[in-house]
Amino acid sequence: MNPCWVLLRGLTREQGHWGSFPAQLAQALPSDARLLCPDLPGNGARHEQISPDTVAGMVQALRTELSAAGHAPPYNLLAMSLGAMVAIEWAHRHPQEVQSCVLINTSVRPFSRFWERLRPRNYATILRLALIRPDALALEQAVMRLTTRHPPQASSVLAQWVELRHRHPVTLANAWRQLRAAIAYRAPLQRPGMPVLVLFSAADGLVNPRCSESLARRWGVDWRRHPTAGHDLPLDDAPWVIEQLISWRERQILDAPSGITLT
Repeated sequence: MNPCWVLLRGLTREQGHWGSFPAQLAQALPSDARLLCPDLPGNGARHEQISPDTVAGMVQALRTELSAAGHAPPYNLLAMSLGAMVAIEWAHRHPQEVQSCVLINTSVRPFSRFWERLRPRNYATILRLALIRPDALALEQAVMRLTTRHPPQASSVLAQWVELRHRHPVTLANAWRQLRAAIAYRAPLQRPGMPVLVLFSAADGLVNPRCSESLARRWGVDWRRHPTAGHDLPLDDAPWVIEQLISWRERQILDAPSGITLT
């Protein structure tokens, strides 16, 4: 069976926010690999749907969507932020469907405190954005300041984000439901049974990088830290993310017991 990679974005973000990352990743993966970028309900092409208010509900929505589209497991999950919480829960509830997980800049209870999961210096900015509801340009400029450190072609990326916000507006109710799901989510104490790689950014201005490091250390899984990128690591340095993923997968294949094939 051809390897299938499922890419999941974070809070209120959609497949369009991956930018050129999926195309770059596809070039590095085997030619027969399938690459899927589904939207969570309430985001992107599904922005008119109601977002589940639990991470488990998001998992079920994605499983239903992929099954209906004919994309059978097993899946390799590459996910960031809220999407990584979805990947963790998916691997926990349906381990037979998940072959591996790459988790990027996430934060989960019980391994991180609430002031680590969202840096306190951002509270005022986020509250102001929620109350004032600025226009799309001002809002995406604020998001870029919070989530990036050195995005390539920042002006064109910003223009794309503004266009996505106009095309697929996320309602305030759906944003709140997703935030509530993220805040309430509690990861299992035991690591999933499949290979897991944790990638995180030392310069993440939104989430304390200790969150990802604590998760990786408590679970005893592989981890890599980028020295300068922000929260949106695939945007700030896509080649680094892909290099870490490919080298990690190659080592997994080499270390696999005889007779076991990793795709």
